[in-house]
Amino acid sequence: MNPVVEAILPKVQKPARYTGGEFGEIQKNKAEVEVRFALCFPDTYEIGMSNLGMRILYGVLNKMPGVWCERVFEPWADMAEAMRENQIPLYALESGDPLREFDLIGFSVGYEMSFTGILDMLSLAGIPLRSEDRKGLQPIVFAGGACMFNAEPVTDFIDLAVIGEGEELDAELTELYRKAKREGWNKARFLRAAADIPGVYVPSLYDVTYLEDGRVSAITPKDGVPERVRKRIIRDLDKADFPVHTVIPSTEIVHDRTMLELFRGCIRGCRFCQAGYIYRPVRSKKADTLIQQGIESLKHAGYEEISLTSLSTSDYKELGTLCDGLLDWCEPRSVSLSLPSLRADNFSLELMQRVQRVRRSGLTFAPEAGSQRLRDVINKNVTEEDLMNACRTAFSGGWSAVKLYFMIGLPTETDEDIMAIADLANKVYRVWKESSTNKARGVRITVSTSCFIPKPMTPFQWFPQDSREELLRKQELLKATLTNKSISYSWHEPNVSYVEAALAVGDRRLGRVLQRLYEKKGGLQAWEEYFDYQAWLDAFRDCGLDPDFYVRRQRGEEECLPWDVIDDGVTKRHLLREKHLSQQSQCSPDCRKQCLGCGAKELMEGGDCDA
Repeated sequence: MNPVVEAILPKVQKPARYTGGEFGEIQKNKAEVEVRFALCFPDTYEIGMSNLGMRILYGVLNKMPGVWCERVFEPWADMAEAMRENQIPLYALESGDPLREFDLIGFSVGYEMSFTGILDMLSLAGIPLRSEDRKGLQPIVFAGGACMFNAEPVTDFIDLAVIGEGEELDAELTELYRKAKREGWNKARFLRAAADIPGVYVPSLYDVTYLEDGRVSAITPKDGVPERVRKRIIRDLDKADFPVHTVIPSTEIVHDRTMLELFRGCIRGCRFCQAGYIYRPVRSKKADTLIQQGIESLKHAGYEEISLTSLSTSDYKELGTLCDGLLDWCEPRSVSLSLPSLRADNFSLELMQRVQRVRRSGLTFAPEAGSQRLRDVINKNVTEEDLMNACRTAFSGGWSAVKLYFMIGLPTETDEDIMAIADLANKVYRVWKESSTNKARGVRITVSTSCFIPKPMTPFQWFPQDSREELLRKQELLKATLTNKSISYSWHEPNVSYVEAALAVGDRRLGRVLQRLYEKKGGLQAWEEYFDYQAWLDAFRDCGLDPDFYVRRQRGEEECLPWDVIDDGVTKRHLLREKHLSQQSQCSPDCRKQCLGCGAKELMEGGDCDA
């Protein structure tokens, strides 16, 4: 390790974030490496190391001969300041080499508020922020993840975006770079060739024009590139690489446990949920595959908990078989099995009692809206009776804590819908009083609300967000209505949600805003300690842009949207149909009950999905 870094580490928070040397990290002989790949996460170590996608890609890329993939995370502000003062460039954890020495620099971006982290990491590395200022083939800077379904706000800073699932796509891009490096291509030739890889979006090869009122007029491809970039998916997850031998963090991280991915996609179709649309179609792993992967992962890592991950775990068809197979190994070794993402309409006490014999945790349900009318608007397909039955079952089985997640500011929401949240929480309390087998312990009911944010590729992408003042008023209304001392309330800050919404539905012009904000306030904008709402407003004003244009405006159904260049497999016709049904408070059945012809199954060979 650099001796200057060694001298700095005792003076910063959580120095283990910056040391590397963890069990399971991959070291390679640089003399045998042709392509060096920096897998970057624009947030702190403990967030990035909790990301399963990062672990999967790290394993996939390091299996490639001649390729060395290393990890790079955004340092906390104290470390970033010390690095600048001591002229230490941002470095990779495995080798300690500066980020600027890598060939491919790939960012995994799942949260719009971490966009400034991209700029922060490039700046700390001494790499020019803007793509146009990086002239050579090395480095190529790109990004993937959910936020790249609208990459426009960061197109000034990246050379390309990878759209969809990256296991095969990143490997193909890496092989193309290897060829370009061997043959001495320039950057322009590489980017043009990369644009022919399905799932690769090269922003510089698309011209965007605007109308006088600021809306996008057209997105025009150049040099024969595809008019739209269709996302990539892994069709057969059983055959896909899964990292059973992962890097074991040397400090505590957010999700400090083994994670087992059950399936991708979701059968439900909640109209606000971007993940439920962009990860379609549903593709599941077989229970036998998962049992083997879970046991091997636990043997390697030595964790005391394994978590089954998906968008809706209780919708996995073989859940009982899977849990039995894992518990046969886990229970004798005191390893707990956790099931997040449960739904109230298929909650099973028998299953929960089986999986929580080792360690019992609280239960979480997400009704999302207080009234049935609004749950129908968002297509939640969960009734009050479903929730009460689930809570009754849990309380009679010995549980004494439940968390309820809701969203405020949803399209068509009224004050009655807000007060219905409190009414629903009070009904859960009454169910506890009626059915609890251990009232002496009391009950903890937590109501948590987030603010609705219109997201690309959803039926609600056309709707505006409530004003900051209206969201605050609704939060205060709910606070005043929740008077039961057994019910606690937590909420998200509307100011953050406002900025997130602007970035989620923004266009290329927001690159100026991001750079202006970064120059004034730095990175880590995803963290409350460093988020500065007024600075964001000032950055928009300085760039001659009005954030209300993006956040508070109803988008027209015929309007060209900034992300229309991206094809996630779900047709706009289907999204509009769901939008219109929401305005009539009508539900659509889930994919398992009836195929609604969204178009996503056409991404599969044979045109089918595993719903």
